[in-house]
Amino acid sequence: MKIDWAALGSVFGVSLVVTVGLVALFTLGVAGLSARERAQARGGSAALAVTGAYACFAACAAAVAYGISLIVA
Repeated sequence: MKIDWAALGSVFGVSLVVTVGLVALFTLGVAGLSARERAQARGGSAALAVTGAYACFAACAAAVAYGISLIVA
C-alpha cells in the first residue's frame, strides 16, 4: 500500500483553513449579536451589527450545506 502524502497534506491543509474560517465567521456573528445587546442596554440601535451577524450565520449555514451536498452526492 502506497500513501500519497502530498494529497493527504493538501486535504489536511484545506480542511484546516476551512475549519478556522468557519469558526471565525461564526465568532463574528456572535460578536454582532453581542453588539446588539450592548446597544440595547445603552438605549441605541445596532442594525448594521445585526445584519452582519445574520450574514455571517447564513454564510456558515451555506458552507455546511455545501459540505453535506459534497458528501451525499
